[in-house]
Amino acid sequence: MADILNERDLTFMLYELFDSESLIKRERYQEHDKHTFNGVISTAKTLAEKHFLPIRQKLDTHQPTFDGKKVHVIPELKQALDAVIDSGLASATADFDLEGMQLPPIIANVANAYLTAAGSTATGYISLTTANANLLEAHGSKALIETWVKPMRSGRFMGTMAMTEPDCGSGLADLTTSAIKEEEGEHQGSYRIAGNKIFISGGDHDLSENIVHLVLARIKGAPKGVKGISLFVVPKYLVDERGNIGEQNEVSLSGLFHKMGGRAHTSTALSFGEKHGAIGYLVGEEHQGLKYMFHMMNEARIFVGSMASILANAGYQYSLDYAKGRPQGRLPSMKDPHSPMINIIEHADVRRMLLAQKSYAEGSLALVLYGTQLADDQYTALSQTEREQAHLLLDFLTPIIKTWPSEYGPKANDLAIQVLGGHGYINEHPVEMFYRDNRLNPIHEGTTCIQSLDLLARKVPMNKMAGYEATLAEIEKTIISALLEPDLKDYAQELQQAIDKLKQTTHVLLSAMATENIDLVLSNSVKYIELFGHIVIAWLWLKQGAVAVKALSNNPHETDMAFYSGKLQALKYFYRFELPKVYLWAQLLSTMDSSCYDMQLDWF
Repeated sequence: MADILNERDLTFMLYELFDSESLIKRERYQEHDKHTFNGVISTAKTLAEKHFLPIRQKLDTHQPTFDGKKVHVIPELKQALDAVIDSGLASATADFDLEGMQLPPIIANVANAYLTAAGSTATGYISLTTANANLLEAHGSKALIETWVKPMRSGRFMGTMAMTEPDCGSGLADLTTSAIKEEEGEHQGSYRIAGNKIFISGGDHDLSENIVHLVLARIKGAPKGVKGISLFVVPKYLVDERGNIGEQNEVSLSGLFHKMGGRAHTSTALSFGEKHGAIGYLVGEEHQGLKYMFHMMNEARIFVGSMASILANAGYQYSLDYAKGRPQGRLPSMKDPHSPMINIIEHADVRRMLLAQKSYAEGSLALVLYGTQLADDQYTALSQTEREQAHLLLDFLTPIIKTWPSEYGPKANDLAIQVLGGHGYINEHPVEMFYRDNRLNPIHEGTTCIQSLDLLARKVPMNKMAGYEATLAEIEKTIISALLEPDLKDYAQELQQAIDKLKQTTHVLLSAMATENIDLVLSNSVKYIELFGHIVIAWLWLKQGAVAVKALSNNPHETDMAFYSGKLQALKYFYRFELPKVYLWAQLLSTMDSSCYDMQLDWF
């Protein structure tokens, strides 16, 4: 059986591309070293292979059920998640005094990669709980942290975020869930929450003692729009002063969705406060809820990008192993019908599909790990200047970190299916499941369109284009260095030409937004984020190429020589097959192509 992920590539990413071992110089991580980092990752791999891989297909074919009172998942899932919780991995990045392992997020992300590759969305229960707890630690009171965060860190409780409503979807300015403050009685100071939420991942299940919902609602009398939104902790069950489970809150399941993929992770419709109102506890200040929720949403967006990338990598590994051992046909040059069949990896088009997968999967992995490191750097980098720079870059790049892997991850999985041919289309092989699981990622936590509008209309011009300029400056540093390396010079020049085209296109669009029909200017924004994303991935491939060229100059052993040569070939593929697409997209954007905008409703 092939490894679920390429361990050599993960090592390359961590220690050669991102130098994660140097993180132990930071005060927060001084208790760790490379040995403990590798031990955590090895533990995650063992858990993935022992607990998740054997039930992967069962998780896909046995969807959660509702018996009228409770939601049930297969018992093996709880056993698998409990094993992760018992290992400490569920709180890998949390503080020591909150029962965490205080690991660098980039190490935790790689460890989680194994769990995701083996269990896909099954680990979403833990990831959402972690993000919930992180938000409350950052913005909640000591009482909220004591009551809700500690049980989530220990695995007793699990958490969700509840934003989407049946009638407003991603348009949060129109949400109608209400909150009224309790002025007296047993629950004085809390709020009564009433409303409906849909597509709540992990919204109900039988995996934990309690479920802690973070709910966006509008306090009575609050202003309209997003400025009137507040954030509340609304638990499924109330707890007493000692943290013991009490009566059920007015939180009930009103629907269980059955999905195309990601079936192990429940998706629910929840009703809050059908009688008197569900008890909710305000997080931070009134009317600041969306700002707080973005703490969790931005973390979730990196998680979505990471999941998309890992599923792409898992599909690539599986189809690569299959292609190496599947004999079929002969090359066009082999005229003798009696000659032995060749393995399909020797066919040129199969190599094309594998190389495309490699460029998408490993390129996106570099992107999400870079984003993960920036998220850490903004808090733990050694200097204040480095922290501010990391925050600036991360804030700008988050739409791309979420979007590019979630768009190109499913494309990689589609190619994995094609490599297997008819076998890829049946569920005896997992590649069709990887595709189904991955297909949600361009939708949730902000669709591709929403991310593109955020990038072009908000992030690019924000703070006098500071994030945009900082990102291009980072890319151009790599170009300057690569121009001095003969094996990389041509790629560096091509990337610089692509950046010049990006700059021209951006200038045209920003000028047009100030003077032209804004709806027309933004009508092709998805092509802008794709253009920018391709340039970022090309940059990260150039960085990988620089590491590979340096390693090859040291005459590595045969296995490493093949590994680094593969990196350079994937770099070449991306620059020959993918990067040239940016010029078409730039033309569509610069000319304000109105093919889509002009389409009339009755023409459809």
